[in-house]
Amino acid sequence: MTERFFLYDDKEETTTRFVSFVGEHQRFDLAIIQTGRHYGKQLVLDMQGNRFAIIGQDDLQEEGYLEFAFQINEEVAEELRSFLIEVI
Repeated sequence: MTERFFLYDDKEETTTRFVSFVGEHQRFDLAIIQTGRHYGKQLVLDMQGNRFAIIGQDDLQEEGYLEFAFQINEEVAEELRSFLIEVI
């Protein structure tokens, strides 16, 4: 048996917000995790779509970022972006 080589193995206190809302095009079930690990960005988990992304204000301004990260179309991404701008 080989010895396991860890790059890191840390425990950290987090704050997690679970939120569910319905937009015009889709229902969103999200977990938004705040931690000190990602330089002020938050980990956003789409629990229905089984996808996640590390998101900060700069990412919300980047064209196509949410569409790519969550594999959603522009209309759905705009609904998600408008919510995330308020909470991130």
